This record gives sequence, structure tokens and C-alpha cells, in this order.
Amino acid sequence: MTVKSILCAIDVSHQDDMKVLETADKLARLDEAQLDVITVVPNFGVTLVSSYFDENFQGEMVSKTRQALTDTVGRVLGPERNKDVRHLVAAGSIYEEILEAARQAGSDLIVIGAHKPDLKEFLLGPNAARVVRHSNCSVYVVRG
Repeated sequence: MTVKSILCAIDVSHQDDMKVLETADKLARLDEAQLDVITVVPNFGVTLVSSYFDENFQGEMVSKTRQALTDTVGRVLGPERNKDVRHLVAAGSIYEEILEAARQAGSDLIVIGAHKPDLKEFLLGPNAARVVRHSNCSVYVVRG
């Protein structure tokens, strides 16, 4: 199987996800595939709590998260590699946004972390499990 496009899903506030990013980069380099890195922020615009935030809060959060994502990728993979990576920030449901980004990018592979779930989830976090279950492409789960 030749992989042309890899989508790596990380949480920029989760230090364990740096291993996920490194793994995705290694896999992308094997086939000289495009590496896209996505992080998802909550969508405050459609919830009951949205009235408690400033009108521009969502836009500011996305902007700050985009910068944090770019900085994180640069720190982990290096500035030269960071130039070739597409940085994606989505707002909404984590697994839904990951699946939609993979669909839009035509990703052949999604790389995601398992995120220390408890036993009731059978050793796979809820978002990773949903991505695995509903993805139209292969999913590589990185365990901590």
C-alpha cells in the first residue's frame, strides 16, 4: 500500500501526543507522503455557554491554537520539516472533525493517539475508537 497523504491528529496541550506526531512523520517520510496535522478545539458558538464568552472568543481561540500547533510541530519535527506540513485547526466534535478533515484531504492514513482510557473503554480512548470505527481509510493508533 502506497500512502500519499497522512493526517495526524494531536492535542497540542497533551505532551504524550508528541510521540504520535513523531510516528506520523516517520510514516510520511517512508512513502514521501504529505503530512497534515490537525488539532480540534471546542465549538463554543453553538452551545448554551456561548453567551458567557466574548463574540470573538472562538476566532481568537482558533488563532492561538493554530500558532500553538505550528510551534509544536516546529519544535518536535524541526523548522525545515514544519514548512512542508499542513497545519489544520478545526472546531467541533473531535472525532467528527478528524474524519471530515481526512475525507477532504483524501488521506490514506490517520495517525492518532490512544490517550490513557480507563478499562471500560477496552484500552482505547473514545475519540480514537470512533475514528477507527468510522474511518474510510486505515488508522494507525499510537499507544503511550
